[in-house]
Amino acid sequence: MNQNASLHYDRLSQLFHWVTAVVVTIAFILGPGGFGRMMRQGVDPATRIDIVWHESLGILVLVLTVLRLVWVALRPATPRFAMPGWMHVASKIVNIVLWVLLLALPATAFLALGSESHPLTLLGGVRVDKMPLIAESAIAGLADWGDVHKFLGDSIMWLAGLHAIAAIFHHVVLKDGVLSAMVSQRKSG
Repeated sequence: MNQNASLHYDRLSQLFHWVTAVVVTIAFILGPGGFGRMMRQGVDPATRIDIVWHESLGILVLVLTVLRLVWVALRPATPRFAMPGWMHVASKIVNIVLWVLLLALPATAFLALGSESHPLTLLGGVRVDKMPLIAESAIAGLADWGDVHKFLGDSIMWLAGLHAIAAIFHHVVLKDGVLSAMVSQRKSG
């Protein structure tokens, strides 16, 4: 490894990582069970603060993810750690799947809302009652997008949990600095 290379992610990457993790977790906790059933029963989502927060945080996840992708293209080199090849491969796969899920969750939420003619309700009284482009799209009727969204939400939480367990394993057992790379800023050298 280059002696001037950082053993830590830059502060903006760390901030994006941790804020995204917290926002996704809170959105998951606030995710209303039986959303479709409630809407079919005539419940106005604007009257349910859990729905308003869940949808607002979902938009924030989408914005954070897009900004993170831009930053990934521009940021300084990321730290590299010596580890077996299978760990590098597993790490890459998990990270790619997490990125896909971070984009797929908001997409499936939009598809669920649009295809079932439910409004998008956000903090501050922002409301989008109809999403005709989504409702009339070819993929709107291909699945029960609410069920897909729920499955992907469960999946991201399981995968993020495994990601956290792996980071703790690296920290406690391997003592290789992988977890420290995302929580502090000292440079090697």
